[in-house]
Amino acid sequence: MNNMLSGIITSKLKIKMLIRFFLNPESKAYLRELSNEFGVSSNAVRTELNTFADSGLLNSEKDGKKILYKANKKHPLFPELGSMAKKILGIDSVIESIIKRLGNIEKAYIIDDYAAGKDTGIIDTLLIGDIDNFHLNDLTKKTEKYLNRKIRHLILSIDEFEEFREKLNSRPHILVWEK
Repeated sequence: MNNMLSGIITSKLKIKMLIRFFLNPESKAYLRELSNEFGVSSNAVRTELNTFADSGLLNSEKDGKKILYKANKKHPLFPELGSMAKKILGIDSVIESIIKRLGNIEKAYIIDDYAAGKDTGIIDTLLIGDIDNFHLNDLTKKTEKYLNRKIRHLILSIDEFEEFREKLNSRPHILVWEK
């Protein structure tokens, strides 16, 4: 992972965890889940979780035998860490360029894995409104090269979105733009 924090934070695991928890602060995760997701030992993840929890960046709660971790929204650095996570993944520039060129967009969401803070290499977006597909395809190709990630779009009219809203609420999602 070559990004703007790699010169400041030398632990790639720490960067991945910052993105995981602060991109979508509603997401929760436990030790083994993170270990599997990042492909590292549970001891390495435990060390970082303890560091984040001790510094107050993460809150923890018991769920049966598991301890779930979640971003601490009350931490003074919370807004900045969320902004950094979006910048690292390039989401902020993607949305801004899409909005400027694509017609009458009412809302834009990041959904599924990226909304849950998982960097899978595929960014799923939900765009609501009247979208210019020619410009969307052109912009998507350019942005994919820039971000080195695949981008998939789900485009819905306002009426279609109303029917889809209940399904959206059951999936990880982040509203990134609203008219």
